Amino acid sequence: MQGYNCIMVFHKDKKQLLFCYRTRDPYLGKYNLVGGKIEPGEDGFTAAYRELWEETGISRDQIRLSHMMDFTYYNQNCRVEVYVGTLTCEVTLRREKHPLCWLPLTENFFDLERFAGEGNIGHMLEQVRDYGTGIIFPADSADI
Repeated sequence: MQGYNCIMVFHKDKKQLLFCYRTRDPYLGKYNLVGGKIEPGEDGFTAAYRELWEETGISRDQIRLSHMMDFTYYNQNCRVEVYVGTLTCEVTLRREKHPLCWLPLTENFFDLERFAGEGNIGHMLEQVRDYGTGIIFPADSADI
């Protein structure tokens, strides 16, 4: 089963969420969270930090990710791991393929005309608001 990740990056001000604007399929012309493939044998946290660096230039010393939830799509033979973090400092974003932008948390993330994921982005944000961000990487737990 192929693994993927998507990463919810909250701005340091906690009022904005990072998005890429898709310039190709899937989800051409829609806003999506950053993320990508988990390589064979790669740990989920390692993959999330790697994808975050590749797609945005955000390094692991600028954010601490938590593993919040997973989606398993048996009909597509894949799973998606969802990670969440808030920046600890100001960053200069560096795009890889798709333009990056901060959108305010007042957006309607369930708007299927603007946002990818069939409503999953809105659902994930509600989960963060209602239940928190999930499990922090074990090596970081001593820092709490």
